Amino acid sequence: MRALAVPVWRSVRTYATGRQARPGTTLSLEHFIQRARALALYRSILRSTRQIADARTRAETRRFARDEFERHRGVTDIDHTRYLLSTGKTEWESMERYINGL
Repeated sequence: MRALAVPVWRSVRTYATGRQARPGTTLSLEHFIQRARALALYRSILRSTRQIADARTRAETRRFARDEFERHRGVTDIDHTRYLLSTGKTEWESMERYINGL
C-alpha cells in the first residue's frame, strides 16, 4: 500500500513561511493594488516618523498609525478603501509638514 505523498511545493512553502496555504483567499487585482498602496502608505508613515526627535511622540504617532490601519483591516469595499487611503495620505502629508517645520 502506498502512503499519500504531500506535494513537494506544499511542504516547502509550509517550511519557508511557517504556515499552511489558505484556500479561498485569492485577491482580485484591484484588491491587490489597493493592499499594496495601503502597505506603501504605512511604510512611508513609519519611515517619516524617524524624523520625530521625541521618543514618546514618535512611539505614540506610530501606535496611532498602526491602530488606524488595524481598525480598518476588514474593509473590503474598493471605494471605501480608496477613500481611506486618500484621506490617510492627505492627513499624513499635513502632519509631515508640521513635523518638518519643527
